[in-house]
Amino acid sequence: MDVYGVQLSFNNMEDVIRFPINPASIEISESGQGKTYDITGIGEINVIKDRKLTEYSFSGLFPAQWYPFIREDEFLKMGEVTYERLRVDTENLDKSKPIDPFLYTLLIEKWMASKRPVRFIFKGNNCDINIPVSIESFQWEEAAGGSGDLEYTIKLKKYVFYSAKKIITETTSGGGAIKKTSTNARPSDKQQAKTYTLISGDSLWSVAKKQLGDGARWKEIQKLNNIKDSEVKKLPIGKVLMLP
Repeated sequence: MDVYGVQLSFNNMEDVIRFPINPASIEISESGQGKTYDITGIGEINVIKDRKLTEYSFSGLFPAQWYPFIREDEFLKMGEVTYERLRVDTENLDKSKPIDPFLYTLLIEKWMASKRPVRFIFKGNNCDINIPVSIESFQWEEAAGGSGDLEYTIKLKKYVFYSAKKIITETTSGGGAIKKTSTNARPSDKQQAKTYTLISGDSLWSVAKKQLGDGARWKEIQKLNNIKDSEVKKLPIGKVLMLP
């Protein structure tokens, strides 16, 4: 059975929101940019142009209390990630209860302030989406009734990576000039980090998961930093690791 769920992630899964309550619906908007012209003797014609970027929007609830329809496993995972990323004290966190719903809003607003794309993942019975998007708007308010729940509406737009192309001018033997355009690799939605400083609780697997998006790549970090097998479980806090 397919799993229906919505997720947003930032910087290649460094920050993640797995929505604890699935939205009732997701609106997907696609449209073209065709223009019509009147041609004498022909009449009206339509010139088809490139399609506009796909837009996604949905509304839902960030709960402040427990409900039987909450996706418990993902909800608690998100709670742990959010508290860690926002540097909130976790010692007194009761993981059997919902987290402060305002943490969701803080994380989304932090992403918007970065002016960088996020990744939108939606898995449903008849649809599977995994693309970079920009957060076009995010609105929220406290739900009526004083429960502390937050109602939100978020609008996303498909993001296309782009970069400037370098123009190289070469002089020919005859004195003429030839312009060549260099091709650059498409930028990634991952902000590349060159080094990482170990903190308490880190392991090579957790560093690979957090910085590279795949914990199984920990051996690459071990090899790059010439870490012996006997040292893997005794890494000192503050050690600076080079990342592949």
